[in-house]
Amino acid sequence: MTDQAVTPPDSANRDVQKLKRNAIGTIAVIFMAVATAAPITAMVGNVPIAVGFGNGSHAPAGYLVATIVLGLFAIGYATMAKHITATGAFYGFISHGLGRVIGMASGVIITMAYIVFEGSLIGIFSFFFQDLFASQFNIHIHWLIPALLMLALNCVLTFFDVNLAAKVLGVFLVTEIIMLSLGALAVLFKGGGPEGFAIGDILNPIGAFSPAAVAGASAGLGLFFAFWSWVGFESTAMYGEESKDPKRIIPRATMISVLGVGIFYVFVSWMAVAYAGPKKAVEIAQDPATAGNLFFIPVGATYGEWSVTMFHILLVTGSFACGMAFHQCASRYLYAMGREGLSKGLQKTLGATHPEHGSPYIASFVQTGITLVLILAFFFAGMDPYVHLYGLLAILGTMAIMIVQSLCAFSVIAYFHFHKNHPSSAHWFKTFLAPLLGGIGMLYVVVLLWQHKDAAAGAASGTLLFKLTPWIVVGLFALGAAMALYFKFRDPARYELIGRIVYEDAEVRD
Repeated sequence: MTDQAVTPPDSANRDVQKLKRNAIGTIAVIFMAVATAAPITAMVGNVPIAVGFGNGSHAPAGYLVATIVLGLFAIGYATMAKHITATGAFYGFISHGLGRVIGMASGVIITMAYIVFEGSLIGIFSFFFQDLFASQFNIHIHWLIPALLMLALNCVLTFFDVNLAAKVLGVFLVTEIIMLSLGALAVLFKGGGPEGFAIGDILNPIGAFSPAAVAGASAGLGLFFAFWSWVGFESTAMYGEESKDPKRIIPRATMISVLGVGIFYVFVSWMAVAYAGPKKAVEIAQDPATAGNLFFIPVGATYGEWSVTMFHILLVTGSFACGMAFHQCASRYLYAMGREGLSKGLQKTLGATHPEHGSPYIASFVQTGITLVLILAFFFAGMDPYVHLYGLLAILGTMAIMIVQSLCAFSVIAYFHFHKNHPSSAHWFKTFLAPLLGGIGMLYVVVLLWQHKDAAAGAASGTLLFKLTPWIVVGLFALGAAMALYFKFRDPARYELIGRIVYEDAEVRD
């Protein structure tokens, strides 16, 4: 049996505008996906927190556990991507697996997640930008200036062919990976730190569930920050319509992104902790003034002071690349929701593509406008770009995306085993056990986030936005479900289109 996707009426088909086909290949898709994970930001920003206040010297083991869980999820996700190609990846997948109501509800909160992630990354970009100019030139720049600069650049670069953005991201991504690798390899070739490589004290998976030997530390917080470091890898599927051969490229790019990033994270964090030594690493990580030294000291000691300066520069470019990648994601989700024809006005605006570049340019402008409002709201509220703009929006987006990832994992099981689609692809491990374990694992991360949300938010935990975060996610999910139910009973023809538009560039493939 094949999936009973609904072909829209001819009038709807004529109105649907398509993204540029055959624009990018495997490498470009990988660059776009890995850029959203922001390796240099994830390592320098998240590892010290996990080491100092999470699972201590076993933080790299936390990354190993996350690699396994997300790898299991990716197996089912990649298998489904062989048959469904759609820009609204999670939205389309869940609609086919768990139904249109859950699909629309998931589509609304995942769109919100990608929208706020750009604002979040603009916050940390502004923080790194300020720090770079203050440390290197003794010049203080208000954070709003780099924030607006990054927002404008994102808007311009995503207006054109997706290839341009992929090339820019590729350059920034390669340089930050090289810098992280130089530091890690220096430790490797020196034989580790004072206790060697301390494999048992660092990479023991059981240790990932043990808190650091300090008051208030929580292994759950460490695991949450490990999973947080991957957010965005799933964006491979949303570039399917623009790739040259989505049936092969997207599954391959997904697995390479998840496992490649995972192995890299484990290696880099392991070398950072090993260089300082398990106990000393925890002490360094607990002081915000020295936390970054887990990475800066090995690089500076081996290559000289210039390398530390370069590290700071790459923190700026790396966070910029990550923010631009999320702008691409948000624009494509807005476009995917708009083009379905649930509203003719949205189909002609959000669902429109540029006649020359094939980009979702109107959706991109809308995303820019929403992010501008967010930035100005935080600015006029007198909030900090790192503590508030980055931290609060990242927690909001991460909570939403982990819930949707879990639902997507279960939708894989439903799609292949309950709805009996593509029986030749159904497999006891690839499409059942792997996504089941992956989905349960990610639900566990949602629980961890809830249990340790105050610690994750830090100084921002007393703000109104923080207190409203779970209600925003639940409220938007309910709103999406209500929208779908409205169409189901008041406009069944449009209800049938939810997550189901099938045409040449986004067909369900047998």
